[in-house]
Amino acid sequence: MALKEIIAIVRPNKMLATKKALEEMGFPSFTAFKVLGRGKQGGRLKELAYRVSPEVAEKLETSSYGFIPKRLLLVVVPEAMVPKVVERIIRVNQSGEHGDGKIFVLPMEGVFRVRNGEEGLEALF
Repeated sequence: MALKEIIAIVRPNKMLATKKALEEMGFPSFTAFKVLGRGKQGGRLKELAYRVSPEVAEKLETSSYGFIPKRLLLVVVPEAMVPKVVERIIRVNQSGEHGDGKIFVLPMEGVFRVRNGEEGLEALF
């Protein structure tokens, strides 16, 4: 069975809802990172549709880089599930404002469980 990797960049305040949505779809395992990024808005803090801590706001306002806090998720799913997973991530994270995020879908050549050498779907679930 072919597998795909979904990379989703979302707002930090949407992580719990995204995690719950993935769990409900049968994908409780994924990797998440705290990341910084910028999009078309150029990382302008005043255009954020969510609040950040005063410490983060101060760093963003004094930084010439203009990066915004985000969360990056990596989840591997069977190819047939990609449209449903992508649609669900969009539904959970879409506010219609700048900074809602991006989703990338990539081919996955293989998956192996280090503990016992299982591969493919057996290594995922």
